[in-house]
Amino acid sequence: MTVLEASPAIGTEVQLSSEPVIETRNLDLVFQTADAPVHALSDIDLTIGKGEFVSLIGPSGCGKTTLLRVIADLEQPTGGTISVNGMTPHEARENRAYGYVFQHSALFPWRTIAKNIALPLEVMGIDKAERDRRVEENLALVDLKGFGRKFPWQLSGGMQQRASIARALAVQPDMLLMDEPFGALDEIVRDHLNEQLLKLWARTKKTVVFVTHSIPEAVFLSTRIVVMSPRPGRIHEIIDCDLGEDRPLDIRETPEFLAIAQRVRDGLRAGHAYDE
Repeated sequence: MTVLEASPAIGTEVQLSSEPVIETRNLDLVFQTADAPVHALSDIDLTIGKGEFVSLIGPSGCGKTTLLRVIADLEQPTGGTISVNGMTPHEARENRAYGYVFQHSALFPWRTIAKNIALPLEVMGIDKAERDRRVEENLALVDLKGFGRKFPWQLSGGMQQRASIARALAVQPDMLLMDEPFGALDEIVRDHLNEQLLKLWARTKKTVVFVTHSIPEAVFLSTRIVVMSPRPGRIHEIIDCDLGEDRPLDIRETPEFLAIAQRVRDGLRAGHAYDE
């Protein structure tokens, strides 16, 4: 059984509580299709503690996003168990235990950035004064103060993704679930947002589960990296990634960083990640 236990996050001391933030045991998911069943996840055993930044990495089709969607109650497992904050994923969703950031910003073009961020708060029935306070607070958190009256089409792709992160944070969740949020951005913007996300994580102490295809991104951001093998998606290996509190971009040139990146690469290969 592969288990991800909590460990000290960067610059913080993290203790795994008696009720972990996320815990799966023998988790399976089989999609029924017209042609034949598709076994998407198999025997997933994973425990994530409060305050960790955990990246899921693997080839396309290995089940990274599917696992994230199971945590978010967007897909239903066909076997095993899962708990989120000591509840079922459905209960956790109803209690708004997480914010979900998609691959694309999914902002409504006819609403301003402020009104996009406020939308889930409107749905929750939160009064306007509190909505306005949260919008301004989270615009500042993602360095978009002063852009609330802009429309999505007036912002760059990176700024739109930061707005989507602010929207996810506005509901005051315990955790962030992030599905390749920077995958469509150019390398310079992606580097900048990686730096900003680390700073945001350090300030908020949220538990983050992050899907990525990028080895450098996973190593730069994470306290632990979950390496997944192709369908049916399994956890091949879990790799510690404690590079200390200070992670400037040039840490990627250090022997320690490169050694972890090589371990991830070796894990992908050992899991037959490059087989057709």
